[in-house]
This record gives sequence, C-alpha cells and structure tokens, in this order.
Amino acid sequence: MRRPARFLSALLPALTLGACSLAPRTVLPEPPVPAAWPAGDAYLAQGEANLPAVSYRDVLHDARLQSLVEQALANNRDLRVAAANVAAARAQVRVTRSAQFPDLGLSGSATYSGTPSGNAGTGSRDGMAYAVQGGISSFELDLFGKLANATEAQRDRALATEAAARTVRIGLIADLAQAWATYGADRDLLAIAQATAQNAERGVSLTQARLKGGIAPRTDLRQAEQILATAQGDVAAQTAALAQDENLIRLLVGAEFDKALLPASMTEVVDSLAALPAGTRSDVLLRRPDVIEAEYGLRAANADIGVARAQLFPAISLTGLLGFTSDALSSLFSDGAFHYSAGGDASWSIFNAGGRVANVDVSKAQRDAALASYEKAIQTAFREVADALADQGTLAERLRAAGANTTAAADTARLTEARYRFGIDSYLSSLDAQRSLYAARQSEVAVRLALAANRITLYRVLGGDREAATPTP
Repeated sequence: MRRPARFLSALLPALTLGACSLAPRTVLPEPPVPAAWPAGDAYLAQGEANLPAVSYRDVLHDARLQSLVEQALANNRDLRVAAANVAAARAQVRVTRSAQFPDLGLSGSATYSGTPSGNAGTGSRDGMAYAVQGGISSFELDLFGKLANATEAQRDRALATEAAARTVRIGLIADLAQAWATYGADRDLLAIAQATAQNAERGVSLTQARLKGGIAPRTDLRQAEQILATAQGDVAAQTAALAQDENLIRLLVGAEFDKALLPASMTEVVDSLAALPAGTRSDVLLRRPDVIEAEYGLRAANADIGVARAQLFPAISLTGLLGFTSDALSSLFSDGAFHYSAGGDASWSIFNAGGRVANVDVSKAQRDAALASYEKAIQTAFREVADALADQGTLAERLRAAGANTTAAADTARLTEARYRFGIDSYLSSLDAQRSLYAARQSEVAVRLALAANRITLYRVLGGDREAATPTP
C-alpha cells in the first residue's frame, strides 16, 4: 500500500496550490454628500455626537406597540420570504465554493463468471470478480483565482441579500408603527365627527323650534341639516377607516391580535414615540441596510472582474484514478490488486474574436454601474434624512399654530352661536363658525399624526436598528 500513499502525497501539493487573485482591490469612494446635515430655519440645531445605533424599543416606547412588533417579527410573511432568500443566498455560496475542491467519486462492481456443466474441463475457471474505483474528475487548479473570486462574489451577493432582509425588517416595524399611529388619528377623527354630529342634531332641533315660532327662515333649517348630514357621513367614513386600519395591522402582524393593543387617541401615540436625535456627520448613513446592500453589490462586481480576467489565462485541470481489481474478495486490497492513473490537461483558446477580453470590459462596466448605484444610495439616504430633519424642525411650530387655531375657532363658534340664539347674527355666521371649528380640529389631528410619522420616518431612514443585524455567512 505504499504506492497509493506516494501517489496521494504527490497529488496533494497540486490540490492545495494557492491561487493568485486578479480582482482589483475594492476601494470605496468618499460619500458623495456633505459632511454635515443642512442647517437653517427649517432644521433643528444638531449635536456633536454621532447618532447612535438604536433599537425600535428606543423609539417605540408603548408596550402595546412593542407587543405588536414582536408578533409581526414572528409571523409576517414578507419577513419569511426575506429569510428564505437569505438562506438560499447562503447555500449558493457553498455551491459556488465547492468548485474550488476536487470531486471525489467511488464506484464498485461484482461479476460472476462460469461455464455450463457440459463444457467442464475446457480450462475456464468459475468465480467472482470484484472491482472498486475512486476518482477525481476534471478538477481545475485555481492558479489565477477564478474560482476564489467567483466564491467571493457570491459571498458578497449573499451579504447584500442579508442587508436587503434587514431593510425589509426595518420597513415592517416602521409600517406597523405608522399603521398604529394612523389608527389613533382615525379614532380622534371619529370622535370629532361624532361630537360634531351631536352638536348638529341640537342645532337642527333649535332651528326647527325657531322655524315653528316664526323666528328663523327655512334656509336656516336646511343649512343646519347640511352640517348634520356632513358629520354623519364623516362618522360612517371614519368607522370604515378604523376597520381598514385594523385590517392593515392584521396583515402586517401576520396573525390575529388583541384589539386592546391599539391606541385610543393621538395623545397616546405622540407620547409613546420618542424623538430620535440626529448626529452631525452624514457618514452615519453607511449603516443603512440599503447602503450596505449597494456596497456589497459593488464588492461582488469587483470580484467578477477577477473572474473575467482569470478566463484570459489557460485552464489547467487535473484528473486522477485510484482503484482495486481482483477476482477474489480476500485479495481485493492486496498490493498486486491496486492500480492507479493520473493525468493533467490544459486548455487555452488562441482565438475567440476578443470574447474573453470583452467579458472583462463587461465586468468593468458593471463595476462602474455598481459604483454609481452605491453613490446614489448614499445620496438618496442623505436626502431622505435631510427631509425628515426639515420636518422635525418645523413640526413643533405647526402643532402650536394648529392648537391656537382650534382654540380660536372653538371660541368663535361659541360666540356666534350665542349671537344667533339672541337674534343678533344670522345662522350663516354660526354655520361658518361650526365648519371652521370642524376643519381646525381635523387639521390639528393631521399635524399630530405628521409629528408621529416624522419620528417613525427618522427611525426608518436612518436605518440603524442594531437588532436588525443578521449573522454573516
């Protein structure tokens, strides 16, 4: 059995020969955005520390919303699709990497040979013949790093897929928080519509009494009925909106949920969402999953150049065959039964009309496109955060103005109604005041919802949820 050992010892260095890589080194460009967030009247003053990585728990403080998020992370179907894509990408890395190793195979056979009894004595010998073969088929020596770069490219694509999964996860949490906040806003709008309808009913009753007493014209009654019909229609619309909000939350959660986990008003929503502080330097956006995905796409395109360059050089393959043959099972593994063969071949296309060189050019062009996509991802992230910060800087003033408008409208409605009761003003003045109050209360709810949405948007666009990270393959 010394010959097989000598054969394997001679073969091993070739199998473990290190490959040189022809892929260019990946150099990430400087972020194509300013080093600091925009400043001015629309933006808040920024702190000096970089924005920290946060968990959704740092932004969504309400235990009810956190419970819904946990259910969604366990049941949402989009997350399951993303997880399956990650698993497939990881497996594909192993598939691509397997080409760097020899394919070992083993086969065996047993054959019985004999002669009919009438032909005995002819010199033939009856008996069994056994054979075992093990081989290495067409193993390519990766002298120029083609296979290693292909594995590296596939690994980078797997990491990009994982970053895309983190984007899905952060998007799910933000969408669920937004739906939760919208439900709170619709609860407030329903309450406003119901209160307006009740006031309109009293107004209709009062106007009918004044009409019967000959004090008010029929036009006053019809105008009061318009206010009532409008409010009743809004009550029906907001009732449907609440049902649709529940349907959306159920879809995002991926299962039935306890309705006690829903907010009762926008006051609860705003109080439960923490304002996310912003850092001064825009390079914190390099933590965003979509930017990470674009970066790994760039790295994969860079590795593809190494694959294309390696194809310009000869492909050297090595084949080997080890086997045992014997006609007796007892001597199958004896020295005399062992035989082996080994060989190598090299192929190099002398002329292919520039196809391989053009393939390198294709890879370079794809790398350039990936670089541009990477830079655009950073620029897009910067714009989204800057927009959110502009909103954050003005929402406090908008909310103050909306509250002042509601207060003034409520006082106006109270005064005009009193003047109408005493016959000083026409019902048209009271009608306009009621409409203005209704619109002012709705506008204040909309601003509160915009404040909540801004805090959720900052969580989404900064993309720094540390709990969204997944292990690398």
